[in-house]
Amino acid sequence: MTATESTAEPTAEPAAAAAAPEHAHHGYISNQDNYLKRLRRIEGQARGLQGMVSDEKYCIDILTQISAMTSALQSVALGLLDDHLNHCVRDAVASGGAEAEAKLLEASAAIARLVRS
Repeated sequence: MTATESTAEPTAEPAAAAAAPEHAHHGYISNQDNYLKRLRRIEGQARGLQGMVSDEKYCIDILTQISAMTSALQSVALGLLDDHLNHCVRDAVASGGAEAEAKLLEASAAIARLVRS
């Protein structure tokens, strides 16, 4: 077992530690390419907004593009949250104990941050 694996599951039982390599990746890994494409598109939108401001475009047009970019970021965030709940949190809850409680609190805090933004 590597140092990373031992620190990733400090409360793991020996049987659970043996299963750790299966779940060593993040929940979004199966959608990683899609997330990267979407984030590159958002990056392009940000550059486009900079250009719009530099070119002194109409305020409402800039605000419309900001709204589209915000929606795109929220969509990525909700997808990542869903992947986290269905992978990381589900696995922790199945294991139980302090890790489950920590993952639930972490997810709750992440949801609260998303709702406030």
